[in-house]
Amino acid sequence: MAKKSKEARIQVILECTEQKNSGVPGMSRYITTKNKKNTPGRLELRKYNPYLRKVTIHKEIK
Repeated sequence: MAKKSKEARIQVILECTEQKNSGVPGMSRYITTKNKKNTPGRLELRKYNPYLRKVTIHKEIK
């Protein structure tokens, strides 16, 4: 029998924080994966926001 493997990588959604506060319509979101054993906290990356046309901070949401 094969061993049960505990998935270390999970899918997370990153959402722009600047756009929420600015009131611009639309929402910039990205889907990525992270290793929950190495990064137990919330993920925070700089990604391009096409609505604001600049690079902004995107934080993990639940």
